[in-house]
Amino acid sequence: MKTIQLAAKMRSDFGKKGTKAVRKQERIPAVIYGQGEPVSFSLDVKDVKPLIYSPASYIVEFDIEGKKERGVMREVQFHPVEEQILHMDFYRVDDKKPVTIDIPVRITGNSEGVKMGGKLVQNKRKLAVNGMVKDLPDELTVDITNLGIGKTIFVGDVSFPGLRLLNPASTAICAVRVTRAAAAAAAQAAAEEKK
Repeated sequence: MKTIQLAAKMRSDFGKKGTKAVRKQERIPAVIYGQGEPVSFSLDVKDVKPLIYSPASYIVEFDIEGKKERGVMREVQFHPVEEQILHMDFYRVDDKKPVTIDIPVRITGNSEGVKMGGKLVQNKRKLAVNGMVKDLPDELTVDITNLGIGKTIFVGDVSFPGLRLLNPASTAICAVRVTRAAAAAAAQAAAEEKK
């Protein structure tokens, strides 16, 4: 799994006033919790952009004024109107304990259904998984080569070594939908067979 390094500053002033002061300095209030005491800190707005505005998932390595922490992003709170990040939550990771994280899905292969005129629809861009840090891949690859028109690949149809999928088995990952052109071609082919 990809890692990203972030430098952080320890926070000691809390409450509305302290939080406002942090945001005025173009920094984001954040916390890391799980396995031990929670640690509050702030991050530079520019430093977190690759983490937020990316389809990839990361293990984040923090340097909080010399104190090292590792975690995964749990939650990001945005301003309801502006595109401003208000707060970030991270969960500590330990190499000896499983971690839960969302990992991007990458579709591979050339679907039979698409070749016949169907349209590929990707329902899930990321899947929630639980596994050891060493087993976490950068992406989950789903092969659609044998996916026909009107067929769907569900979470229950796929598995990845060392990982437990947390989404319900009935969750659709991707499907090949019937298009008007494909339906018309099928109807025309059926009509010609009758002649």
